[in-house]
Amino acid sequence: MRNDIIISGVGGQGIVSISAIIGFAALDAGLFLKQSEVHGMSQRGGDVQSHLRISDKEIYSDLIPKGKADMIISVEPMESLRYLPWLSAEGWLVTNTNPFINIPDYPHIDKIMAEIKSVKNNIAIDADTIAKEIGSVKAANVVILGAASPFLNLPYEKFQGAIKFIFGKKGDAVVNLNLAALEAGRKFSEKNK
Repeated sequence: MRNDIIISGVGGQGIVSISAIIGFAALDAGLFLKQSEVHGMSQRGGDVQSHLRISDKEIYSDLIPKGKADMIISVEPMESLRYLPWLSAEGWLVTNTNPFINIPDYPHIDKIMAEIKSVKNNIAIDADTIAKEIGSVKAANVVILGAASPFLNLPYEKFQGAIKFIFGKKGDAVVNLNLAALEAGRKFSEKNK
């Protein structure tokens, strides 16, 4: 069993939280984990990405070679395109459809979505709207994670346990909001894969 995952987005969108939830779930399942993050520009709205490697065997490198990623999980659609060279031919691209427009020459969203839809295995989800309906747009990252969860080789209850552990100190309302976000994202993918 192996999952090589790239998680991408813009600073402040919860990339580190997605990585933490997947990482905790993997460790709780008794798997090996290596992670590499780049988030130095996050305070300026810059791109943030994380390489996350999970396996039932020892892992020697924390970086994923080009063409070998099993999945790209992105909270921002243009950022998902930045990492397409890393995606394997059979890999999954799971991305939010809502852009975070932080540059003056941001490409037209229709062009970005056409490129996303050209990927063989893709899930494009309006995570912001779903998160708002659940109770907080801040949970959009967990909606995205939920949408990715059917394609990760981890039991769903491990993601639920990770959310309870990671958000537990913030209270039951925050935990329940994130569990609802995870479930909503998963249901979307199950209907649209």
